[in-house]
Amino acid sequence: MKKIVLFIVFIAFSSAVFCQEKPNSKLFLEQFKDLKGLYFEGKIIAGGKEGDGFTGEKLIMQVLSYEDRQVKIPFFVGENKSRTWILRYSNNILQLKHDHRHEDGTRDEITYYGGTATNSGSPTIQMFPADGETCQLIDYACQNVWWITMDGKKFSYNLRRIGSDRLFTVEFDLTKAIESDYKPW
Repeated sequence: MKKIVLFIVFIAFSSAVFCQEKPNSKLFLEQFKDLKGLYFEGKIIAGGKEGDGFTGEKLIMQVLSYEDRQVKIPFFVGENKSRTWILRYSNNILQLKHDHRHEDGTRDEITYYGGTATNSGSPTIQMFPADGETCQLIDYACQNVWWITMDGKKFSYNLRRIGSDRLFTVEFDLTKAIESDYKPW
């Protein structure tokens, strides 16, 4: 009888501990909390080419806001302040959306495209295959897979278009915050 009681107590305790663990997607998102308000300079490490609108420009990201279920990260390319990456957390899954704005703050015609992770990922990498909304908005982007890596020292934003040679990676050093007063449009 004691063995059965101990076994039941063990199972109950194990379940309680397991239920308290955070999913990898939440652990990933929480890495942004201490970076709120900070700016970081980046560099293209894959896919850059002359005339692409990114090469030769100063690349800056800012963790503009951190909330329990959402992080906003403007990505500034030279003087262009039109891009913001939005990470949203729901049901243990992250979603990545790209918010594009005009200089007056109005939405760009092509905005809120992106993808939703198919699982909770890992604490250091999250993958976002293009979602249905993106396929309807930009047909050629239906084959896109975005992923973000974050290890406390580096952040990378990546894009691969499946079936093509399209690859883009920009990496930011999170150990060296920079001064900036940029705000997104």
